[in-house]
Amino acid sequence: MVKLFEPGTDNVPIGKYLEVGPRGGKLKNPRQAIIRISGHRLPPVSANTHNKWKHASRQTD
Repeated sequence: MVKLFEPGTDNVPIGKYLEVGPRGGKLKNPRQAIIRISGHRLPPVSANTHNKWKHASRQTD
């Protein structure tokens, strides 16, 4: 099972993150976040949702 991260979580691993539904389901137009420095915080998700973040890859290109 893939670990899901709450918005605002500190100290997440470096890499790309995709917004997913509350239980990890795919979204039509997911937001993407790139964490380039360890220790940074995940941004908020789309307004009025209970969505979470999923670690997609370690590449930060």
